[in-house]
Amino acid sequence: MVVLSKPTLNNFSLVKSIKPTTTTTLSNGIPVVDLTDPEAKTLIVKACKEVGFFKVVNHGVPLELMSNLENEALRFFTKPQTEKDRAGPPDPFGYGSKRIGSNGDVGWVEYILLNTNPHVFSSKSISIFRENRLNLRCAVEDYIEAMKKMCCMVLELMAEGLGIERKNELSRLLKDEKSDCCFRMNHYPPCPEVQLRNVVGFGEHTDPQIISVLRSNSTSGLQICLSDGTWLSVPPDHTSFFINVGDTLQVLTNGRFKSVKHRVMADTTKSRLSMIYFGGPPLSEKIVPLPSLMLKKEESLYKEFTWCEYKKAMYNSRLADNRLGPFEIKSYAK
Repeated sequence: MVVLSKPTLNNFSLVKSIKPTTTTTLSNGIPVVDLTDPEAKTLIVKACKEVGFFKVVNHGVPLELMSNLENEALRFFTKPQTEKDRAGPPDPFGYGSKRIGSNGDVGWVEYILLNTNPHVFSSKSISIFRENRLNLRCAVEDYIEAMKKMCCMVLELMAEGLGIERKNELSRLLKDEKSDCCFRMNHYPPCPEVQLRNVVGFGEHTDPQIISVLRSNSTSGLQICLSDGTWLSVPPDHTSFFINVGDTLQVLTNGRFKSVKHRVMADTTKSRLSMIYFGGPPLSEKIVPLPSLMLKKEESLYKEFTWCEYKKAMYNSRLADNRLGPFEIKSYAK
C-alpha cells in the first residue's frame, strides 16, 4: 500500500545507509511446501508459526503465464519516463516511483499498483493500459486470476492444518465480491552507489493484508527478518512463489502465525522485477481472532477493528513501524 508521487528515479537522492546487520544466506533456509504433498497443510502451518514465510512449489501456475507478465512489465518500465508518468499518480493506484507512503519513506524502486476488484480494476486502471499496452492488461488479468485461485488453495490448506472445521473460513474473505485485494509490480533498476553503501530498494515492513504471494525474476535482494533479528537473504527462484503471513492473519490466528518483516536491497548491476498479490478482506470485515482457534479461557491479544480502520492507521504510519502495536491489548501483548 502506497501513496504515489511524481519524483522519478533519475532525480532520486541516495537513501540513508542502513546499519550493518547480521545477514545469513542459506540455500535451504526457507521452508518449502509442495502443494501436491499430502502433508502440505501441516507444513504450511509449521512454516507460518516458525517463520511467517515459505516457498511454494508444484503450484500449478504455468511458467508461460509468469514469464508473459514479466516481459510485458519490463516493456512498460523501460519506456521513457514521460510516458510512464502518464499512468500515474491516481488515488492511489497507478504508476509511481521513489516515494513509498506519505510519511517520508523512499526507496530505489518504481512500481505499478492496482486494485484487483473487477469493477475498480476496469474503471481506475485504464490509464496504465492506454495506447499499445493492451497486452500488459491481458497479462495482468490472467495473472491476478491465477494468484487468487492459488491464494484460496493455500488458505484452505491452512484452515485444514489448523483444524478449522469450515475449510473456507479464511478463503471466503478473498472470494467475497467486496474483497480488498491489490496487485503490485516493483521494478528495482541497477544502483551504482550500492558499491559505496547499502541502498534500500524497499524498506523493512510487514504486509498488512491476510496473505501475500510474491514472484520475482532471478535477481536477489529480498530479505526476511528471523525471530532473533537476523536478516536472511532469500535465494531467488523465478519458477516458484513465496508466501508472506500478513498482519491481518496474525490477528485472525491470535498471534499463532507471525507477520514477517522483510525488505529489498538494491543491486549494483542487475535489475529486479517482483510481482506481489495482496489478499485482503472486505473493508467492513471485523478482524478478530477466529473463535474456532481460541482455546478455553484464551483471551484475545488484539482489540477488534475493521480492515478499513487498519488501512487508515497504516496510511498514517512509517514502513518500519509496528502497525499492530496500537491494536494490541497491552495486558496480553508480548
